[in-house]
Amino acid sequence: MLKEVTATRYITPLREGGSLPGLVEADDLGTYVLKFTGAGQGRKTLVAEVLCGELARRLGFRVPRLVTVDLDPVLGLGEPDPEVQELLRSSGGANLGMDFLSGALGFDPLAFPVSRAEAGRIVWFDALINNVDRSWRNPNLLVRRGDLWLIDHGATMIWHHNWPGAETSAARPYDASDHALARFAPDVASAAADLAPRVTADLLAEVTAEIPDAWLRGEPGFGTPDELRQAYARPLLSRAATVHERITGTEPAARRPAARTTPEGKK
Repeated sequence: MLKEVTATRYITPLREGGSLPGLVEADDLGTYVLKFTGAGQGRKTLVAEVLCGELARRLGFRVPRLVTVDLDPVLGLGEPDPEVQELLRSSGGANLGMDFLSGALGFDPLAFPVSRAEAGRIVWFDALINNVDRSWRNPNLLVRRGDLWLIDHGATMIWHHNWPGAETSAARPYDASDHALARFAPDVASAAADLAPRVTADLLAEVTAEIPDAWLRGEPGFGTPDELRQAYARPLLSRAATVHERITGTEPAARRPAARTTPEGKK
């Protein structure tokens, strides 16, 4: 399971995205970007962050360390924004924290070239999890000490918002024409040859085990958290083998102009 920490100080809201995450300090002396159970899509966003973030880590991508953060809503009483106060009041208990990457800068494709191999690996992974939020408008990539880091996986696996249609949704092609790395001619075939065989039932069982039971209970159609964990694993396992054949939009004509991005503190 993810490491558990307790928030000791609410520092400030981060306003770059609609989910309004906050910056907090915790009892392990770490500083975390906190995503709240009371925001937007609620716990499903946190489930997606854990599953995709921990899968990415095991496949060799750089992602911020994830922890569960126990939040006492009283920490936000001094926050003057009523919207933030309401968010804190509705998010008591376990929330999701991500290591704050001090010194990281938002990815700018004009300033930071990416190899075909690395671009291919990231595009393949985003196709696997159906990430619709790594566009040239909003890359959700950070550069720290010359390395690319992947952040913000809440808008992935859209099939988990409609489980009866999950199989059909997971079988659809992935359009990478707006992807932040499409301009670098990503070598998706080589990425698939390396990464697809590593996405096994055992690996997905290990990753889904990281999701707290509290975020899985009560899902309509599922009796136990473990049943829901298996439902999350099935589309990813079937998708891994062939998704590279259904990625479109990486040809040169589909590349889009670059957009400058902001530093850490994504939505």
